[in-house]
Amino acid sequence: MANKQNNRNRNNNENMTVEEAGRKGGEATSRNHDRDFYEEIGRKGGEATSKNHGHEFYQEIGQKGGEATADNHGEDFYEEIGRKGGEARSKQRSNNTNGNQNRRNNNNR
Repeated sequence: MANKQNNRNRNNNENMTVEEAGRKGGEATSRNHDRDFYEEIGRKGGEATSKNHGHEFYQEIGQKGGEATADNHGEDFYEEIGRKGGEARSKQRSNNTNGNQNRRNNNNR
């Protein structure tokens, strides 16, 4: 049985598994393309997914992702991301307040 599985994982030239060939192909692609290339194919993939799937699809994958995260992380993880989110929001509010104050000062001149 293990031998049959191994044969299924081999590509046509019998020199490497499909996994090895995929890894080597991915490494070659990453050497030949920059960040913009990956952003573009990611955007195209996201658009195609959006066209082919409805709201329920995104609800389902979001729920699965949330459950996987909960299974893999403890209470400390959620406390940490909550703290970081609160700090970022506080900083954002502070920057908005300062920006509004600066605009008011400039308008009064």
